[in-house]
Amino acid sequence: MLSALKTRAHQLKQQTLTVYFAARDPRTPFWVRLLAGLVTAYALSPIDLIPDFIPVIGFLDDIILIPLGLAVVIRNVPPQVMESARRKAHQTARKPVNYYAAVLFIALWLSILWWLASWILYEYPRLTTELLFIN
Repeated sequence: MLSALKTRAHQLKQQTLTVYFAARDPRTPFWVRLLAGLVTAYALSPIDLIPDFIPVIGFLDDIILIPLGLAVVIRNVPPQVMESARRKAHQTARKPVNYYAAVLFIALWLSILWWLASWILYEYPRLTTELLFIN
């Protein structure tokens, strides 16, 4: 069962990459490009039609709407564009992961969070006294 889930996750990732490249191709009709953008935005958005904390039903929109949207986009992209997008997605998926860049970005985000936390801890007492008009 775990291997089937991994296979399905890989296929979904491949389809998402394919739709991304197909949507960027100028030969793709405008409404298909728009739908591809909406499906991608919905997939990445933290806001769902049905909140995920509702048991079972919360994940149904993710399980049904995203693959359905991808299927509609894939069916309406011209075949030559789809083939080109599949090749690009396959090439992109085969590229090695750059762990140095990942470490750099994580370090950058941690330093920003550290700076923000330090600033809040330093400024908070002063800001509260100014807001409360305590001198």
